[in-house]
Amino acid sequence: QVQLVESGGGLVQAGDSLRLSCAASTRTFSNYNMGWFRQAPGKEREFVATITSIGGITVYAGSVKGRFTISRDNAKNTVYLQMGGLKPEDTAVYYCAGSRTVRNLQLPTTYDYWGQGTQVTVSS
Repeated sequence: QVQLVESGGGLVQAGDSLRLSCAASTRTFSNYNMGWFRQAPGKEREFVATITSIGGITVYAGSVKGRFTISRDNAKNTVYLQMGGLKPEDTAVYYCAGSRTVRNLQLPTTYDYWGQGTQVTVSS
């Protein structure tokens, strides 16, 4: 069983930056493809970004491309989401997730493990 713990959320103003972290409890973290998703009130969980275990290939949702950066530090068993140019529509609970498969990483159903989420609120 892998535990994922997010941190770094908070209340910021539009245009600010924020970095989310997700620490994994497994020693085999480097084997997992990692993703960030978010869920706003009344909406479905949506894909934000993903980074593969091999090659560190990144993919972003169109709504965050150019503003957000996903990265990972396998030595620290941690994946990050650097968010810049935040907008009120980025307000959501942000979740990190881990997957053993590299296919369909933009789908929530692909992921085996999920964190509890961290709230990001962007005021206008």
